[in-house]
Amino acid sequence: MKEPIVQIREVSKLYRHGEIDVTALDRVSLDIAEGEFVALMGPSGSGKSTLLHIIAGIDRPTTGQCLVQGTDVASLSETALAEWRNRNVGFVFQTFNLVPVLTAFENVELPLLLTALTARERRAHVEAALELVGLSDRMRHLPRQLSGGQEQRVAIARALVTDPTLIVADEPTGNLDAHSATEVLGLLQQLNREMDKTVIMVTHDPKAAAYAQRTVHLEKGELLNGSGQRSAVSDQPSANRDQR
Repeated sequence: MKEPIVQIREVSKLYRHGEIDVTALDRVSLDIAEGEFVALMGPSGSGKSTLLHIIAGIDRPTTGQCLVQGTDVASLSETALAEWRNRNVGFVFQTFNLVPVLTAFENVELPLLLTALTARERRAHVEAALELVGLSDRMRHLPRQLSGGQEQRVAIARALVTDPTLIVADEPTGNLDAHSATEVLGLLQQLNREMDKTVIMVTHDPKAAAYAQRTVHLEKGELLNGSGQRSAVSDQPSANRDQR
């Protein structure tokens, strides 16, 4: 079994709602191994998206520690955190988040504009990413000229183009029909199996979670063990990475 790439230790997250503190996460501890595909599941308000955002450096914990490849993400300054995210995290969201006036090629190229790559190097990276998701023949199309499944594959290509440490997906099939959802989930699974990418996916759908190697359940901000009880120790990665 590989070493943990993500180490979450006693992470809590509180939000202020008027006069009340709302607990989104309550002392969560979790390890995720390098090259693992993990699904985070739970009902609405369980804290699964909050946990994903903390891992990805979009949000910071109120207390506790989140280490990614040994880096305490929450301790970084805003500038350093933005640079860290651009190098290490590829984002895939339910709403695609494509820029409507840009082509598929230009949307995928966006993260590379923050790097020192030349135009020729950027082109090579973008073309390789679009080929990987099966959209080489759609690179000059605008988002409105693509199907929902194709838009999400463009979003996955954009997430991949910087060769990130983590791919984080927040309900990536929520806006897709069943056929497109199957294609997108199969692509994420392929990236995990063939490219050894670490994929962390939030979903409420058991069929989507079945594509992952391991499912982690949260409820009311707490991490549950297999029997549905609060986990007393950190949840460990599966010892058998090939069991899917």
